[in-house]
Amino acid sequence: MADSNPKNWFTQAQEWLWHPNLSKLPGPGRLGIRIARVGFAVIKDLTRGNTNLHAMSLVYTTLLSIVPFLALSFSVLKGFGVHNQLEPLLQSLLLAPLGARSEEITSNVLDFVDNIRVGVLGAVGLGILVYTVISLVQKVERSFNQVWRVSQIRPLAQRFSNYMSVILIGPLLAFSTLGATAALVSSDTVATLLALEPLGWLFSVMTRLVPYVVIISLFTFLYIFIPNTSVKFRHALIGGTVAGFMWQTLGYLFTLFVASSTQYTAIYSGFAVGILLLVWIYLSWLVLLTGATVAYYSQNFRYIRRRQTVLPSAETDEAVGLTLMIRIARRFDRNQPGLKAATLSSEMNVDPDVVDRLMDKLLEAQLIVRSEEHRLTPARPLDQIGMADLLQVIRAPDSKLATPVYTATLQNTIQQALETAFKDQTLEDLVREHEELESD
Repeated sequence: MADSNPKNWFTQAQEWLWHPNLSKLPGPGRLGIRIARVGFAVIKDLTRGNTNLHAMSLVYTTLLSIVPFLALSFSVLKGFGVHNQLEPLLQSLLLAPLGARSEEITSNVLDFVDNIRVGVLGAVGLGILVYTVISLVQKVERSFNQVWRVSQIRPLAQRFSNYMSVILIGPLLAFSTLGATAALVSSDTVATLLALEPLGWLFSVMTRLVPYVVIISLFTFLYIFIPNTSVKFRHALIGGTVAGFMWQTLGYLFTLFVASSTQYTAIYSGFAVGILLLVWIYLSWLVLLTGATVAYYSQNFRYIRRRQTVLPSAETDEAVGLTLMIRIARRFDRNQPGLKAATLSSEMNVDPDVVDRLMDKLLEAQLIVRSEEHRLTPARPLDQIGMADLLQVIRAPDSKLATPVYTATLQNTIQQALETAFKDQTLEDLVREHEELESD
């Protein structure tokens, strides 16, 4: 008779989820565990609350920035004669889940946009307008960087050029593509072809899939472009696909909720539209950040553990500091480009603040230097960096502590033991020793 004890089921599920050797499982089994582990990691992050907090903060920034963002895009689109497509796209793509109320919100937003005359704002007004828009993109980048365990943002010049490209050129390319597609579909040649079967049926199916394709493509682009780290297309597409289907499904459910929310209208009266808009913006950002989390764990699958974050400790500091310095030294010894600290944060699955703190110690001690591209290289030859000195820098407290005499005496004894053990060893010796071990 099968054991129906829920505890045994839970134990068996854990043993399956954390199977020690996936290579011995068949393909479907490995895929199932991979999907389950990614789902476990994503849910774990959601329950910790950081993703929810970022989504909430982005709601506030969106409300402040939506009109300036559309104003800048509208001014560019108007110059190319495609601004008339802004209203149907805004209503169908972003605000459709609000139902009949979407027409009212779209009309109000576009009225605000139309009343902003970018050409007559003056230098100060235009600067404030651009700053408000850039702050939205910058906060989105910081939220994505948090998902990808990246603590450093792009250099100022690179941020400005990238942001302005997204704000000004992105909408123009999108609307131009939509206009060209609409013109192609309405041509006589295409109309004749669509009258033939099964081309007409295929076109009907593709038309229904277009909203999914557009959202998935947009999310995939954001997951590749925004984080200040290297995101592979395959994993960005996985995250974009998950987020795209979640967004469409959530939009359908939210539309049903709005249609049946007459009691909320009776309670909140004219405020009901605003409250529903806030909830929808929050859910949209939550879905977008959840898809980014899926992309992160898909690309860094081997770093998923039962405990998702390595808590700071003395041993963790030593491990992170030594790993960071050895990785930098090995790349330098092989004449490879410098290491980015964000890479180490993802691989070791530690908080970016831990990596930053250890990196700052090494920078302050002039053991490493950082380039404009945030790449780290040794500040001097490897044979001039002693292991005892390196350990002393890593183990040094961030601030002076008032310790009792007996504690200071014990710490001095430990420090002398380390200096004796690594007296004549340099970082070059350690790197070359590891190279020999790997080549054997």
